[in-house]
Amino acid sequence: MNKNPNTGFILIVDDNPTNLSVLSEALNSEGFRFRVAVDGESAIAQSERNQPELILLDVQMPGIDGFETCRRLKVNPVTQNIPIIFTTALADMDSKTKGFSLGAVDYIPKPFAQEEVIARVRVHLQLKQLTGFLEQQVSDRTKALQQAQVKLVQQEKLSTLGELIAGIAHEMNNPISFISNNILPLKEYTTGITKLLLLYKQEYPNPTAKITTAIKDLDLSFVLEDMPKILSSLQLGSERIQNLSNSLRSFSRSDSDAKILADLHLGLDSTLMILQHRLKANGDHPSIEVIKSYGTLPQVNCYVGEMNQVFMNILANAVDALDEAIMQGKMSNLIPQIQIATEIDSEQLVIIRIADNGVGIPERLKKRLFEPLFTTKTVGKGTGLGLSIAYQIVVEKHKGVLEVNSQPGVGTEFIIKIPII
Repeated sequence: MNKNPNTGFILIVDDNPTNLSVLSEALNSEGFRFRVAVDGESAIAQSERNQPELILLDVQMPGIDGFETCRRLKVNPVTQNIPIIFTTALADMDSKTKGFSLGAVDYIPKPFAQEEVIARVRVHLQLKQLTGFLEQQVSDRTKALQQAQVKLVQQEKLSTLGELIAGIAHEMNNPISFISNNILPLKEYTTGITKLLLLYKQEYPNPTAKITTAIKDLDLSFVLEDMPKILSSLQLGSERIQNLSNSLRSFSRSDSDAKILADLHLGLDSTLMILQHRLKANGDHPSIEVIKSYGTLPQVNCYVGEMNQVFMNILANAVDALDEAIMQGKMSNLIPQIQIATEIDSEQLVIIRIADNGVGIPERLKKRLFEPLFTTKTVGKGTGLGLSIAYQIVVEKHKGVLEVNSQPGVGTEFIIKIPII
C-alpha cells in the first residue's frame, strides 16, 4: 500500500550501489515511488523530461559533482523549483554552507539512518505540497480578479478585490495554522526525548554492544543537535507565511461604505510584502532594491482597501518598468530601484512619492496614462485599468491629486497627494 500522499516520485542520484540499495529500501518500505540516476548528467536529463517531487543528491560523483548538478538544476526554469536534499559524508561547515547557497533545502549525512531519511523526505514533501497548494490558490484567485477588473471600473467599487484577497488569506491561514500550532508541542516532545536519552546515558553509562552500534549508526549526538535546528527552520518558514497572510488581510480591508483613520505606511508595507516574489532575484534577473524614506505621518481619513489598491497598481507598474529595462539590457550598470518617500506639505496634504529607475514614459504618452483601457505595455501584459482605477480612487473618492513625472531612460515618479481630513 502506498503511504505517500504525493503522486510523483523521488529521484535518487548516487553512483554507489550500497547507498542506492539503502535509500531504495528505506523509500520502498514507506511506499514512496522513486527512480535512480548514477551521475549528475543523467539526473539533469531525467529531471527535465519528468520532474520529480524531490531529489536525493550525492555530493561526490564521477563527472560533474553534486554541487555542480544542483547549480545546473537551480538555474534551469524547468527544474529550479524541485527540492534538493544532499546526501553526503562531508560534515564540514563549508560543504554544508555551499550546498545551501546553491539552493539545497537540507542534507542527510552518511552513513544513512533509515528513520532520518524517511523523516526528512516526509517533511520536505509536505512543505512542497503546501507551497504548491498555496500557489494554486493564489493563481486561481488572481485569474478571478483579472476577469472582474472591468466590472470593478464600471461599478466604481473595489469590494470584490478585497473579498478575493481575504479569501486567499483565509485559505493560507488554515494550513499554516495547523503547522505552526503543532511546532510547539513537537519541540516539547523533542526536548523531552532528548532529556530522556541523556538520562539513560547518565544512568546506564555502559550500554550493550548492540545499543552502542545503533547509537553510532544513527550518529545520535548529531541527530539530537540537528533536530532543534530543523524545528527552528520550520517555525521560521511558517512565520513568514503567517506574515504574508497578515499582509493580505491588511491589504484586503475594503471599508468602502465609510472612511476611517488609517496608517498609510502599513498599507505600503503590506503591498510590498505581497509583491516580494517579484522583488527577489530569480535566475539572471537581479533583485529590485526598495528604498523607503518614511516621514512622520498622522493617521489619514480614507477608504483603506481602495488606497491599498492604489499602492498595488503603482508599485506593480514600477516593477513592470524595471523588468522591461532589465530585459532590454538597460540596467547593466545600474541597480534596479524603487524609492518610496512620504511627508506632509505646507497645505496639510500627505505626499507619497513612488519612483523607479526603469524605462520611463515618453512625453506624448503621459497625458493618456490615466485613461481607462490605455496601456503602454505590450499586448497581453496590461489591461489599461490599473492607473485609471488609481486615478479614480485618489482624485474622485479622496479629493486628492495623482501626478506623474517621467523621462525616457531615467525612470518614472508617481506623486499621490491626499488631504489629511
